[in-house]
Amino acid sequence: MRHKVSGNRLSRNQSLRAATLRDLAKATLLQERICTTRAKAKEGRRLVEQLITLGKKDTLNARRKAFSILCDRDLVVALFKETAPRFKSRQGGYTRIIPYGKRDGDNADMVFLELTEKSRAIITGVKKEKSQAADVKTVAEAETKPVETEKAPKSKKAEGSKADVKTTTKAAAKPTGVKKLFQRKTGSE
Repeated sequence: MRHKVSGNRLSRNQSLRAATLRDLAKATLLQERICTTRAKAKEGRRLVEQLITLGKKDTLNARRKAFSILCDRDLVVALFKETAPRFKSRQGGYTRIIPYGKRDGDNADMVFLELTEKSRAIITGVKKEKSQAADVKTVAEAETKPVETEKAPKSKKAEGSKADVKTTTKAAAKPTGVKKLFQRKTGSE
């Protein structure tokens, strides 16, 4: 029997569930809008609203509780100085869940979990579904502008020649994520 058992376990054990919810809360507070499954959004919403309520108190104990959940000093400072003051006049309802569509792989319901009061405008495009009704529209993910790379001038030879391939230069991509952490430091940088 499930007496007094609340919340979705998300098919994880206790530590992995806590880590998943912590990461959802971090991403929501940083990006102000994330795309995730409906079940994760409903559970993550509880934690985000709890953190914003702690941020509105702004006591040492509240900061320590927020740090024990988020484990990120910079994010805790941003929560107490930037995010929580935006919600001073609200008594709750700091987040909203907006339906997005179905995931291709497993047909899971995808939603946007976002803060109701954002510090910046999030640009979204409109995407038509492939359904029978052509006038049905859904919100698309936030647009990103492609990064332009420098290209070497083309030689006068044929476009498909081996000489063109050798003369073109590729922009040196800087490593990100884990690779960046383990990159060796040299004196030239």
